[in-house]
Amino acid sequence: MQKEQHTSINSEQIKSGKNFLGILNDIKRRPEDASEELNIPLNEIQLIIEGKKPITTELVNQAIKIWPVNARDFYIVRDDCVLGVKIMKAKESAKSSRIMERAGKPYYEYRDTAMSTVAPFRPEWILELYTVSDNDPTNSDVQWNNGHFMHQFTYFIGEVNFYYQTPNGEKKVAIMNTGDSMYITPFTRHSFATRKGSKENGLILAITYGGKLTGDVQQELSALSVELGSNFALDFSSTESASGAILNYHRNISNFTIEELSRNSSIEIDELKSFESGLKLPSISDLKKLADALTINIRDLLPNDKTEDKVIVKFHNEGKTWFYPENSDSYEFHELTATSALPFSKSFEMKVNNSNNSDLDLESGLHQYVYNIGNNPVSLTWELNNQTFTESINPNDSVYLKPFIKHNFRGNGKLLILRIGGKVVGDSQRELSIIGKKNAKRAISETIQWFDPKGKN
Repeated sequence: MQKEQHTSINSEQIKSGKNFLGILNDIKRRPEDASEELNIPLNEIQLIIEGKKPITTELVNQAIKIWPVNARDFYIVRDDCVLGVKIMKAKESAKSSRIMERAGKPYYEYRDTAMSTVAPFRPEWILELYTVSDNDPTNSDVQWNNGHFMHQFTYFIGEVNFYYQTPNGEKKVAIMNTGDSMYITPFTRHSFATRKGSKENGLILAITYGGKLTGDVQQELSALSVELGSNFALDFSSTESASGAILNYHRNISNFTIEELSRNSSIEIDELKSFESGLKLPSISDLKKLADALTINIRDLLPNDKTEDKVIVKFHNEGKTWFYPENSDSYEFHELTATSALPFSKSFEMKVNNSNNSDLDLESGLHQYVYNIGNNPVSLTWELNNQTFTESINPNDSVYLKPFIKHNFRGNGKLLILRIGGKVVGDSQRELSIIGKKNAKRAISETIQWFDPKGKN
């Protein structure tokens, strides 16, 4: 274990050194420039770049005084999942138990489940300790929260009342049972309680996760100020208003007048005004003309084609069921709640059926959370760096798997699976794809200075 920890520290130091080299490249500083400006010996700068010496707080503090960089730019994400998979046993989860009171009464019991420093989600086991006497959404005994800055997927076990508030302030209740699920957008006020007559307290598995706004994006918005940053929130209340707002935004950042855009796109001024006001949606032909005139892609002008509720409730019998892989019944998937607003968020119940096939027949390009909701253990086998690992996942154990880990589950059991894209999928993935696989490694972890001092033809 100590050897693994030492290896992890060395690995993080190497990553930190490459990150430092990337910063120097970005602000066009050679190691000797950094040495002079930071007043640090050149050999020490080289040792940091090579990952043989850690970056000190003193260096960071000096750097942010003289360079246009932030302290957080120097600190890499700590990888606590060096084997690609992180497992939390039910006993470990139970040790994290804490009782949350609301209005002076025990309301929830919280427990941690599998979390990782590299994962975008924060999954929780929450037992509903309070029992309501009725299903009235305005029941004064229900204790509401203020909402939170995280998307939330919830899986229900037992008889649970899910309380939520609509954007216009109306309080509602959904009568949930085992296998039902829901999704709520950030800042939706909500609460949960056990229903009267239940044999035992209701339980939820609540997985909260950040979308694209957390981390660097949130920091940038904060640095711009609340007043300026809020202007990035366009009117997405309908498809038409969203389309108009997006077109108006791109026209303004290009400093095009309506007349100039009309000349460049060959679209009549009145037509453009109807597009921007949301009175009319542009045709595909119009979108192509507008995209060419603005030097962007058609997709940059497309709004979401669906306007969904802030809360999506899905009862178990509403989900589709299918087998996987092709021509096999190794796994039976059952669809849980989803939202088109987060296309890289997927949730399933998965039955693991007995199979003697040793193939690693599962792989997902998303971060993956797994919880054993069944009564039987299943085995998890995965591969990383040409090494194969196998662990038993018992009832109430939970697992985190990194994207693209080849794996399988074997046995006879039932799992809850949530997959989240994190920050990489979507626009970031497109940008990385434009850079190309050949340069992806340098984009992820810089390896060389941006120029060769000896010259290069």
